[in-house]
Amino acid sequence: MFTKDNNILVKDIMLNLESFPIVQEKLILKETLEKMNQFKLGIACIVNPKNVLTGVFTDGDFRRLLLKEQKPLGQLFMEDTIDVSRKKFISIDPSEKLTRAFDLMESKKIWDLPVTDVNCKIIGLVHLHPVVKALI
Repeated sequence: MFTKDNNILVKDIMLNLESFPIVQEKLILKETLEKMNQFKLGIACIVNPKNVLTGVFTDGDFRRLLLKEQKPLGQLFMEDTIDVSRKKFISIDPSEKLTRAFDLMESKKIWDLPVTDVNCKIIGLVHLHPVVKALI
């Protein structure tokens, strides 16, 4: 891959905590979707009261949920987001090289990658568009 700089770190381009949806575990799905819509991103990071990342929920997860569940939409909207989220997710350390984040995103076919510290606390988000812009 042609890059401007192979030494760019994740922390150099990650979105800060105010730039993407972070929701508490007990927030209902309808409110999580509203928050995702507010930020215009296809992901919400779910955290516990100590800001530890406990799950992720994406537009794709919502699509799959709609197809799988045979509940009325109103009932589905009232579910706690954590109950319908992915609890097995990948994240990346802020000191990793951006090329590593890109490789992870490409191999997992994802657009967004949570950035966590050593205690799994959410500290940022890598979104594909700034990654591509930084690397080309």
